[in-house]
Amino acid sequence: MDDMPDMPDMPDMPGMNTTMNSTMNMDMSYMHMTFFWGKNTIFLFNNWPGPDTAMYFLALIAIFGFASLAELMSQCRLIRPSWNRTAIELAKTGMHMVRIGLYYLTMLAVMSFNGGVFIVAVTGHAFAFFIYGSAFFKREKEYGRMAVGDCSSSSG
Repeated sequence: MDDMPDMPDMPDMPGMNTTMNSTMNMDMSYMHMTFFWGKNTIFLFNNWPGPDTAMYFLALIAIFGFASLAELMSQCRLIRPSWNRTAIELAKTGMHMVRIGLYYLTMLAVMSFNGGVFIVAVTGHAFAFFIYGSAFFKREKEYGRMAVGDCSSSSG
């Protein structure tokens, strides 16, 4: 390393003072880049859930709900063929938008690298798939005639 030339110092950016630089460095030190365990974390929103244990568990329930609802929307056919074509396409577009939004919220929460959040998100997806996507809860005679992804149990 001694044979490498010295790199010139980077000039200060206009408008940035040393207080702002030290604040940015301090904030960056709290970001985890590996999985960790603990309730003192922040994800999705600034200062949420914070250090409160009850809020952490509420946040885990919310992530479980986001993941489960996104999986439910992927597995079920909620639009009825009796609707007119415009209504069907608008409903499909709206449901796609909500589903992708839920996937992104879940992904952003997992990017907090909190092990509990990761486990709850994966469990939420798996639980909803088991309930709505697998054939486990469908009666055998219904399973033979049900369309893939049809979550209704009404006879047709």
